[in-house]
Amino acid sequence: MSLLQLAWSYLRARPLGTLLNVLLLALGVGTIGFVLIVDGQIGESLNRDAKGIDLVVGAKGSAMQLMLAGIFHLDVPTGNIPLKSAQELETNPLIKRVIPLSIADSFRGFWIIGTNPDYIDLYHGSLAAGKAWNGRMQAVLGATVAARTGLGVGARFAGSHGLAEGGPVHGDSVYTVTGVLEPTGTVLDLLDLVNTESIWFVHEGNIDDPEEKKVVEDERQVTVLLVQYATPLAAVSLLRKINAETNMQAASPAYEAARLFRMIGVGADVIRAFGGVVLATAALSLFIALYHALNERAYDIAVLRTLGARPASIAVMLLLEALILAVRVILNLQNGVHERPVQHRRREPEVVGVRWRFDRPFRRRQIEVDPQPIKVKLDEAIGPVDLPAFHQPGAAATLFDPLANQRPVDVDQSHTIVPSGSSALAT
Repeated sequence: MSLLQLAWSYLRARPLGTLLNVLLLALGVGTIGFVLIVDGQIGESLNRDAKGIDLVVGAKGSAMQLMLAGIFHLDVPTGNIPLKSAQELETNPLIKRVIPLSIADSFRGFWIIGTNPDYIDLYHGSLAAGKAWNGRMQAVLGATVAARTGLGVGARFAGSHGLAEGGPVHGDSVYTVTGVLEPTGTVLDLLDLVNTESIWFVHEGNIDDPEEKKVVEDERQVTVLLVQYATPLAAVSLLRKINAETNMQAASPAYEAARLFRMIGVGADVIRAFGGVVLATAALSLFIALYHALNERAYDIAVLRTLGARPASIAVMLLLEALILAVRVILNLQNGVHERPVQHRRREPEVVGVRWRFDRPFRRRQIEVDPQPIKVKLDEAIGPVDLPAFHQPGAAATLFDPLANQRPVDVDQSHTIVPSGSSALAT
């Protein structure tokens, strides 16, 4: 029988303790792993959604709220800004591109965004089916929206006012789906995209009077502008200039995202520390369990030493038990130990085949050994055992007391089972 099989047999003999140690280790490792995975995914998601956007411009208010609403679509916008102000900003030589977003309605919890094709290009989106819009009241759905709503090319839907479900439905204004986007792993997957004129039409209605129409067009608004710099010099002056000289608010996604990470990081650090404490507790519990198991198996170890097992082999066996527990955690064995445990009983000073005679308690002992009953019992308990001691009876030997770890113990030469000078008993 190999050391691995022997270690496994000992663990099977204590299924409850083994299961508790596995669960405690799994809890610690799982907590830390969960925090690291979530932390990494949040960081990657924020970076993907904000990539290529140098500045977010909107109505006066909180810069953090403006970024969350304009880029990640996680908060309500700070308000709207006049379309004329947005058009004036586009003429600035420091700006390469401006992408307007009009946010007002939603469909089944997914935001309806009025924009232009540059917004799809910003996230390298491509069509999986259909085509892009080419007129008013046409929509292109993100991959997640199409999957969850079941809408496809040619389907029709009406948006509801507001960004949450349950708002008043614009029943007279129905969109027609002209295309569905490929999954991008960005916020684009969660949006219903239409052109900006569709958003204005839904809320303005069909105006026939030319004068009234001109007045309405002069008062048109957009919600957010996503800005790309034409030159690095824009990063020095443009944000401050917009905030100081216009009625709009500008926010840097890089700076606000760093602030957001610091805010989230506090909670992540607490959970990570908790996971570390749980993992340390699990490791300590495992050490204590192995220590007590070693004490409980002192007589078993004495028998193994008597049968010729090296001290290094016994140490390897104990390490294998710890390794088996770790492997069970890695493999996520959540069903516990199902195997039938072997009969493993607490040994008293009277052991089958070995009679202990105490000269001084727990220090020095003399033993008389008959190897055959030991072999029979080991075979019944853990399977066939083949050690050199069973083949060379009758030779003289000196043993160390495995419990007291003191000086050598003399063994009756007529009953010893280990050859004299055997390396298995070397100290």
